[in-house]
Amino acid sequence: MRKTVVAKFVSAAAVTAAAVTLAAGPALADPPAGVTPAATDIVGVGSDTTQVVLNRLSADYTGTPKLYSWDATGTSPITTKSGATPITRPNGSSAGISALETTTKSTVDFARSSRGPKTGTDQPTDDFIAYAKDAVSWAAQAAGDAPANLSKADLTGIYNCSITNWNQITDVSGYTGPNATILPYLPQNGSGTRSFFLGVLGITTPGGCVTSGVEENEGTDPALASNDAIVPYSVAHYIGQVYYGHTSGSDAPGTLTIRDADGIAPVDTVNKVINSAFVNSPSVWGRNVYNVVRSGDWNAGDSHAAVLKAIFGSTGFICKNATAQADLKSYGFLPLPLCGVITHP
Repeated sequence: MRKTVVAKFVSAAAVTAAAVTLAAGPALADPPAGVTPAATDIVGVGSDTTQVVLNRLSADYTGTPKLYSWDATGTSPITTKSGATPITRPNGSSAGISALETTTKSTVDFARSSRGPKTGTDQPTDDFIAYAKDAVSWAAQAAGDAPANLSKADLTGIYNCSITNWNQITDVSGYTGPNATILPYLPQNGSGTRSFFLGVLGITTPGGCVTSGVEENEGTDPALASNDAIVPYSVAHYIGQVYYGHTSGSDAPGTLTIRDADGIAPVDTVNKVINSAFVNSPSVWGRNVYNVVRSGDWNAGDSHAAVLKAIFGSTGFICKNATAQADLKSYGFLPLPLCGVITHP
């Protein structure tokens, strides 16, 4: 009975995905082929979750100097700007923030981050500029052994390895799990999605049954093909992939479907947005996403600071431009009433 319900959900999602894919434009990734950003351009690296929307925002930004964003994965090292020393391509929020902290504006101007500031990890001079709302749930194979819903307590048990078999889980819907070993996966170290998900569960160190290193928000990863695999997944990224056709190569959900947590659906399938009940749930599945800049650059009072504020500030392009706000919605993110607010570690 459970698998029949899931199959119906997948069928509807697949139809929607097929319809929007036909209308979707070409995928965006990295600066255009053959283009090396100028030394004065505004260039970012970091989060996998927000890379595709920043690529779109970069394409739609018409100001001068230009805005560019390098993806989390691809060939490495990368020469981010003309005249810059090549760096290892930063994969994930923390890697992007580290690149920001260990270079200057001649190499990196901002880091994409799907997590908030961390005291003791990030520098006090990192300005985290919030610009949209996301949420994190979990995903599993459409016809696999996982239920349609897991509670926060279930997920905590799975990721601390006190729950290792589906037959240890029962659900109010009548689901009783089969005798099959659960295979929990996490994105790579440095992933903002990984950090946020484990933080919600109150887990500092995952249990020994957990496998780390899958690329986040990519259901096509072969490691996730098992009927017993589960993995955290950005709700916004999933919506962008399934409902708006924003897929490219491995950046696709494959046969994974995103599932309920604490009995709340993460996706409002009618309006094709994050479910407000989910993003505001007591278990705090909702999160802000950020662009991070150096305080010194932001407050310098020069032309570079002016451009940063024109793009990332509360009255800037991302927060106020109608095209930019439409881009955020198209990639699954919710508008943030306090867009452009800065927080520190």
